[in-house]
Amino acid sequence: MARCLVIGGNGFLGSHVVDELVVGGHEVTVFDRFSSPPTFISSSVRRVRGDYLDTEALRSALEGQELLFHLLSTTTPVTADADPTLDVRTNVAQGVELLSLAVAAGIHRVYFASTGGAIYGDQPIDSVPETALPLPVSPYAIGKLALEGYLRYFERKHGLKSVTFRISNPYGPRQHAGKKQGVIPIFLHHIARGEPVEVFGGTSMVRDYLFAPDVARMMVAVVDVEPAHDLYNIGSGHGASLEELISLARRITGRTVEVVTLPRPATFVQRSVLDTSRYRAEFGGARLVSLDEGMALTWASTLEESR
Repeated sequence: MARCLVIGGNGFLGSHVVDELVVGGHEVTVFDRFSSPPTFISSSVRRVRGDYLDTEALRSALEGQELLFHLLSTTTPVTADADPTLDVRTNVAQGVELLSLAVAAGIHRVYFASTGGAIYGDQPIDSVPETALPLPVSPYAIGKLALEGYLRYFERKHGLKSVTFRISNPYGPRQHAGKKQGVIPIFLHHIARGEPVEVFGGTSMVRDYLFAPDVARMMVAVVDVEPAHDLYNIGSGHGASLEELISLARRITGRTVEVVTLPRPATFVQRSVLDTSRYRAEFGGARLVSLDEGMALTWASTLEESR
């Protein structure tokens, strides 16, 4: 078992990874601002309050750690699109600084949460493997690809090993609809409040949705082995359109869902479905929560939060 530092461990995806690491018997430290109460379950987790842009705070948190999980982003696709320089100045620049600190601290391996939903851009195939040429068209995805490149640099230059996870579209409990990232919680939040849901450019857009605890299990399964690759797609391998999501939301909630169509942003990708055969060949194909079941669990969580 390893000593693991999780940057952003109180965030949506980070909290699920923390829970899974604890279940796996690892010693976990969470570095986060903790602007909200802890969302992970375990009380045995060591908490370090700090700002990601504070280099000295990061340096201190890295002391004595073996594995580093970098799951924090200072921007969302929306905020990065509004100001691309913000993503470069924070996510990319501080990400490089974090890797330098990891080398100095003697970190054995870095696990990086990249994006599979946007990094490939528009592709001529239905299901995209890791070998496809990334064609990102959004600042958020471009920044993620830049950090992937720096991970390769740090391994070549300093011997810092890493694994990048290109994650599709995670959803589930603990996801904050107010951050405007994650169409499923945003839809369900609006439905719970009796508000219309907004779609950009129509309902034909297709994405690969994966329940967040399944994402965490797939990521942590890589920790206890020597992986054959440094890059894995993490997704369900199946696509669903916004039309299908809306239909499913109507059935699960039992409510009328009004749809408002807005102009399609220039950086939207029409279809994004990940080929996960590399991961499944190496780690097996564990049962994944279906979209129906996952949306029902997320709806229950949404209603609980709205009380």
